[in-house]
Amino acid sequence: MKHSNRWLIVILLIAIALLSACGGSAEAVSKVEPAQLEAIEGTEFNRVVLTERAAQRLDIQTAPVREEEVNGTQRAVAPYAAVLYGLNGETWVFVNSGPLTYQRQAVTVDHIEGDMAVLLDGPSVGTEVVTVGVAELYGADTGVGQ
Repeated sequence: MKHSNRWLIVILLIAIALLSACGGSAEAVSKVEPAQLEAIEGTEFNRVVLTERAAQRLDIQTAPVREEEVNGTQRAVAPYAAVLYGLNGETWVFVNSGPLTYQRQAVTVDHIEGDMAVLLDGPSVGTEVVTVGVAELYGADTGVGQ
């Protein structure tokens, strides 16, 4: 009987050692952040680089800044859904600056016509601007929810 108790104690010690090793390895797994920020030198803005999964989950969608005739004049227009307003009336859009990479760019909106913003200043015609996922990119850029 004494001999079987020794084996039971040895087995319990091995089991405890294995279980404690499992707990340590779980802590070693690093968390992958859905967005990384890269400071843009000389500006107050960041580049927001998303993982592919984050971009899919946010359903990021873009549309180009276009040139259209507005009241008889060719003007740059962006989808109104792309325009983001700051607390003090600032206006921005997020431009697609590379694969899964977005950065805030200041715009000056002349006026809104339906679902388009007529721009006085902003990204050049053809630049892709984010139309879906704008608020989430802004939150990632400014640290909201951190």
